[in-house]
Amino acid sequence: RIWLSIRKGMSQKRNVHNHHCTRHRVKHSTFGSSCVGAWAIFLAMGVFVHPCWVPRIFGKLVRHASRASLHAVDGSVLRFAAFADGATGGNPAGVAIRNSMPPEVDMYRVAAEVGFSETVFAVPQTGGWRVRYFSPETEVEFCGHATIALGAALAMRHGDGVFDLQLNSANVTVEGRRDGASFAGALQSPPTGSHPADPTFVQRSLNLFGYTQQDLDSRIPPSIVEGGNKHLVLALSSRASLAAMKYDLDAGRDLMREASLVTIILVHTAESQQFHVRNPFASGGVYEDPATGSAAAAFAGYLRDLGWPHGGRIEITQGEDMGMRSRLMVTMTEKRGSSVRVEGTARLME
Repeated sequence: RIWLSIRKGMSQKRNVHNHHCTRHRVKHSTFGSSCVGAWAIFLAMGVFVHPCWVPRIFGKLVRHASRASLHAVDGSVLRFAAFADGATGGNPAGVAIRNSMPPEVDMYRVAAEVGFSETVFAVPQTGGWRVRYFSPETEVEFCGHATIALGAALAMRHGDGVFDLQLNSANVTVEGRRDGASFAGALQSPPTGSHPADPTFVQRSLNLFGYTQQDLDSRIPPSIVEGGNKHLVLALSSRASLAAMKYDLDAGRDLMREASLVTIILVHTAESQQFHVRNPFASGGVYEDPATGSAAAAFAGYLRDLGWPHGGRIEITQGEDMGMRSRLMVTMTEKRGSSVRVEGTARLME
């Protein structure tokens, strides 16, 4: 009798069911079986629902779930690890490609929900893409690893190519390439520059990390460097000192924001063209970045300004002490202040 009652209720609502099932690509027989299962669940929960109403209730649930699914697709965020070391390492970045730029409050919210050091938002415009970068706490003018991630995402959607990007205060390009499941990218940075850092601020920065003047490598003096963002370079003479880096996040945030720094670049020279780097990113609420493309560009420009024997190319290993080993390759010309090329691989995260 129960089964006949259910079938009668389903027959009375057949036209409604057919409309819903066609819309959601669900066969009527599957929908009917699901209604029976849903009615059984209601009874198990101690909730009595007349069998005739089960199809209507279940249909509403299906429509709601379908709309939620469509919303997730339209508002999806791709996740790439940029400057990866093969199948591991790299710095995770969110990539949100939209038809129009969302309100700032929404971009901050998405960046916080993604939880990576940066999420890049990109919208198409005539001749290229309008791009903005958000950490969970701040908007940044330029982000290298998120740019590499964007290049990988654009290559995935539009094929290999060089894409023009309009930032808030600069124009750059990113090249994206795909080889099966692997991606590679290369960015041309904004112009680079450097000038000596204020000695008092340098001492305060050393105090933040518990370093002294004796820990510094005199060949690379402390300096403020730029390549889309502003950074402080502190070169350490010992790899062990770099590995031992620690600091208070709140104190670091206050110090970096006071000087409008995005990160502090802590670097140890392994060879003239090979460097080990750590990048505290307290200004954005992130203790440390596993790979920082904008800092790599700024540091390479500074080496050029110093007359360092870079041979036109340097390799940076970063994130090793975090267990997220990353590799960044930087090539440059001898023209002081000119853009540099930062490249690396990217892997799509599950």
